Amino acid sequence: MTEPSQRREMAVIAAAQTGVSVACACRAFRVSETCYRYSPILRSENEEIADLLTGLTTAKKTWGFGLCFLYLRNVKGYGGNHKRVYRIYCELQLNLGIKPTKRLKRDKPDALAVPEKPNLVWSMDFMADQLADGRSFRLLNVLDDFNREGLGIEVDFSLPAERVMRSLNQIIEWRGKPKTIRVDNGPEYISAASF
Repeated sequence: MTEPSQRREMAVIAAAQTGVSVACACRAFRVSETCYRYSPILRSENEEIADLLTGLTTAKKTWGFGLCFLYLRNVKGYGGNHKRVYRIYCELQLNLGIKPTKRLKRDKPDALAVPEKPNLVWSMDFMADQLADGRSFRLLNVLDDFNREGLGIEVDFSLPAERVMRSLNQIIEWRGKPKTIRVDNGPEYISAASF
């Protein structure tokens, strides 16, 4: 599949080398005679815009097409179409590449230390599942990290903050207060209620 500009060039070469008429060469390469005879008028202005764009992008390396066009229009007084300026901008390959997002380098977290005796560190987390009829329910699990003993499991369709505090208080009455309780950064632990 050839572009119209390539077909025009082939028609020009055929007409010049073989001596066929312009009409015959245009029919052979499927080019209109208007396209054959067309010569761009604005080439000098295009070169001027290209020079301005290259100067702008070398001076202002962070400027994209939008800022360059606004500068040409508002400061230099260029009154032409933005599509033409954008075509020249792309032909010169001045497009800014998309910067890849910088990944934060994080240190590896320390391995979880196993407590030396029971009732020092507890872990607490929520789980969710679904019944056969489609209703979802939630579980609150509290474990002792020393021997992985399940201290409490609270199951219901909804576990508000008061219910979580009540179940924790029951476990504390039974086992005593731990030094620390490990939780993840889940949204379940965001509440205005406090012990």
